[in-house]
Amino acid sequence: MRTFTRTLATLSAGLLASTLAFAELQSESFEYQVGDESFTGYLAWDDSSEQQRPGILLVHEWWGHNEFVREQADKLAEAGYTALALDMYGTGKVADHPKDAQAFMEAAMSDPEAAQQRFAAALEQLRSHATVDGSAIAAQGYCFGGAVVLNMARAGMDLNGVVSYHGSLGSNMTVEPGTIKARIQVYTGGADPMVPADQVAGFVSEMHTAGADLMLRSYPGVLHSFTNPRADAVAKAFDMPVGFDRHAAEDAFDGTLAFYRELFGR
Repeated sequence: MRTFTRTLATLSAGLLASTLAFAELQSESFEYQVGDESFTGYLAWDDSSEQQRPGILLVHEWWGHNEFVREQADKLAEAGYTALALDMYGTGKVADHPKDAQAFMEAAMSDPEAAQQRFAAALEQLRSHATVDGSAIAAQGYCFGGAVVLNMARAGMDLNGVVSYHGSLGSNMTVEPGTIKARIQVYTGGADPMVPADQVAGFVSEMHTAGADLMLRSYPGVLHSFTNPRADAVAKAFDMPVGFDRHAAEDAFDGTLAFYRELFGR
């Protein structure tokens, strides 16, 4: 009897180990088309559950679809979501110098309708993934990407929520009351010269007039790009007013997860 018990325990441990080995973070890079152009996407999810879960669409900084935005997708997958890091520039268009980043960003935003089409195409890729509950979708962006997700909310895109990290809050769009469907969270640096206090105040007023559900958190003394650990190296290399802030980055991410739990009930 003792031998049987020990054997059963060994078999159970083996099955558990096998299950744990299978239940892990999954990811894939893929290309998708928008018109005649090719774009690169990165999907991440945890296969420990077969149930559908909310999907989060991520928009990169002005540098383009790089390792940082993929790391953020992995973090969201580990938290129980399926995350898709989209590409607003086109396959291979990733900058190492601010001049190139500026050029890519200006080209992407020169045609608002085309920018919305690029976002919508990636959104459809996320909705159609087998692990995603298509009725539970949010978008979050960093820097340039923060501005993009806010503009998609202004345009009335079918999103449950959007989160902007150190993104520009100004816009040329005129928003009619009732247009914005998404609940909005904004995390910004109080010492960010790219998002000054008057821009923050104007955005709050805009959202109030539009009747949007907004939560905005400003971190005193914190600079632009505070979520990205590589920001300090960028500041040194290019003499830019950016900087990583671990406390603000962790607080903003924790706040985002709490927002998603409230938004989706899971």
